[in-house]
Amino acid sequence: MRVNKTKLEGVLLIEPDIFNKGSGEGEVFIDERGLFLETYNKTKLKVNGIDIDFVEDDISVSKKDVLRGIHGDDRTWKLISCLYGSVYYVAVNCDQQSTNFGKWQSFELNDSNNHQVLVPPKHGSAYLALSEKVIFGYKQSSCYNHHGQFAYKWNDPRFNIKWPIEHPILSSRDLT
Repeated sequence: MRVNKTKLEGVLLIEPDIFNKGSGEGEVFIDERGLFLETYNKTKLKVNGIDIDFVEDDISVSKKDVLRGIHGDDRTWKLISCLYGSVYYVAVNCDQQSTNFGKWQSFELNDSNNHQVLVPPKHGSAYLALSEKVIFGYKQSSCYNHHGQFAYKWNDPRFNIKWPIEHPILSSRDLT
């Protein structure tokens, strides 16, 4: 795997290696049957400087044009994946004490590139479903606590996120 820094401090892009038939190593194996994908390997992450104990796995299923987020909290690391379909994923620095508050970066995550994004605490997560159906997964370093979360409106002018949609499908939580 390759672990790449992004323009947001603490946010990492993780790219899996394609299985090499000669070595027997890699996170993705593709053959005539389909695909085998290793989505988490604590040892490989630790070798790459990522030593986080994840305690909860979550999955959301969305239809095209659904936008979820911007949500997060002050203590949870997240390992983000798009298991099926394609999403426009955005990580946002939501640490109001940081000089980087409001900075964001987008990533296209899909079931073809199998990229993951590691997101630190005090960063918001949001995504837009680009395909007809999306299965979005994430590991969390602490258990979900709705009351401990922050939420920002998807088009908050302080962030000026360039979403590839004007009228997404939103939950009532994401409307305000």
